[in-house]
Amino acid sequence: MQESTKSSFVEVPGVGKLDVGRVKRRGLPEVIYSEHKTPSEVERLFSELMNHSPVVLATRASREHFEPLRAIPSIEYHERARIIRWMATRGEPIGLVKVLCAGTSDIPVAQEAAITAESFGSRVEIIIDVGVAGIDRILSMREELNRAAVLVVVAGMDGALPSVVGGLAKVPVIAVPTSTGYGASFGGVSALLSMINSCSPGVSVVNIDNGFGAGYQAHVINAQSRRACD
Repeated sequence: MQESTKSSFVEVPGVGKLDVGRVKRRGLPEVIYSEHKTPSEVERLFSELMNHSPVVLATRASREHFEPLRAIPSIEYHERARIIRWMATRGEPIGLVKVLCAGTSDIPVAQEAAITAESFGSRVEIIIDVGVAGIDRILSMREELNRAAVLVVVAGMDGALPSVVGGLAKVPVIAVPTSTGYGASFGGVSALLSMINSCSPGVSVVNIDNGFGAGYQAHVINAQSRRACD
């Protein structure tokens, strides 16, 4: 057992240890969190992970992080989502994850969620600008919402949209508070507390601006739902 645990990690000298066994243990690979890492550190971690996983993601990545990697075939940089992505192959996407974005200011977080779920193999649709200030937009798509296995709902300001969606939809809702809003939104704390206190059952909440966490969770739910149907 001890030997097996050791073999699931690869040390990148001066940077850290990569959990290359995670993809076998949990079904999804380790992802690089780029913030506060140098471009060289991200490059070394990314290059090593490519030897062990068909999908490599680096989140919260800047264009400076991307520069040392840009010559790699098939690599992509999604600037608004701040994700560097490399995929060795692309299979047929499974199920359906819908990402709802309250306002256009929330798009970067919504895209982070969408690209994460898509990268792991989910079919993803993103719907932008359906906040509660124009509530008819969301009320008119009730049947469309229920076609998905799971909904990711991204909102700042008062964070009301996930509660509304939770009251309409038959499927799980993952709420993502964003730091969008004026002073009293307290950098997303107001939206976070609104979502945690939602009276709509079936709504779970991730941390402020954590599109990656929501996309990861959405894919897991979508994949399990797909297996249950097969």
